[in-house]
Amino acid sequence: MKLLVTGGAGFIGSAVVRLAIERGHEVINLDALTYAACLDNVAPVALSPNYTFVQADIRDALAIQTAINGHKPDAIMHLAAESHVDRSIDGPGDFIETNVNGTYVMLEAARAYWEAQGRPDSFRFHHVSTDEVYGTLGATGMFTEDTPYAPNSPYSASKAASDHLVRAWGETYGLPVVITNCSNNYGPYQFPEKLIPVVILNALAGQPIPVYGKGENIRDWLYVEDHADALLLALEKGELGRSYNIGGENEATNIDLVRQICAILDDLRPGDAPYADQITFVTDRPGHDLRYAIDPTRMREELGWRPSVTVEEGLRKTVQWYLENGDWLEALMARHGVGERLGQGG
Repeated sequence: MKLLVTGGAGFIGSAVVRLAIERGHEVINLDALTYAACLDNVAPVALSPNYTFVQADIRDALAIQTAINGHKPDAIMHLAAESHVDRSIDGPGDFIETNVNGTYVMLEAARAYWEAQGRPDSFRFHHVSTDEVYGTLGATGMFTEDTPYAPNSPYSASKAASDHLVRAWGETYGLPVVITNCSNNYGPYQFPEKLIPVVILNALAGQPIPVYGKGENIRDWLYVEDHADALLLALEKGELGRSYNIGGENEATNIDLVRQICAILDDLRPGDAPYADQITFVTDRPGHDLRYAIDPTRMREELGWRPSVTVEEGLRKTVQWYLENGDWLEALMARHGVGERLGQGG
């Protein structure tokens, strides 16, 4: 297939680009190159004859329509988004502009292109979203595709709005859409503002390792390369108009996850003292959801997909990657907000 991937220089998008090229697809990587994007993320495939990069902002309707009409993709995988909850607390406007308005622009451009092509049954618009749209869980239960939306942060609210737009364009205009909602991703090339890279960086720098609240918040952790595999499968075989929850089947409290990372660092790069001694509990984030957990039954039963990597395996691979790629990290450390505490509210 010829795939147009938005946000392909980001963390999850670049994993999709790398895997799609590896599998023989032709990929047009459309990215605005905002602060969290990095073309080094796709360096392993950048010289492939099947790879093309287009710098464009998904809020720019003319640029998007020109790119889609010019490259004539068989499918669009829409991953471009502002994604950091803490940043959404400090500056929600960017999240509304990109995640809501940008998705609207993408849908309208895709619809115009699809209709001009004669509304082919083979076309797909795959919208990649998050489990955070469902809000928070208590100690038990899991999110299913039928769980009512109840977002609690500006980020999750903007993604919920974009999900609703995609569904509406499918229902109203017949646009062939598929939606996926994933749990927390981790792995190589993750921008150093998210929990796991922050833990690794602070540990190695001898700095306090910040853990929000008491570290009791629970997340379901999904290795990014497993996620990319699931996304390509949902694109190719997912039922139109349907949503699929993609989970890692790896629930862990934040404090347990941080301790696991410290133990791996103790093994791979031992210091003078255990890295866990640097753990510091800090004031919790406003509106911090207690627990996310995904019921992956639909992905497993309808599409035959399960994650291949346990959180223990994935964390060791991730820590090893960061230890081996200091140059990649160093290039990002000067970008806005990296190393700062964001999203404290008020």
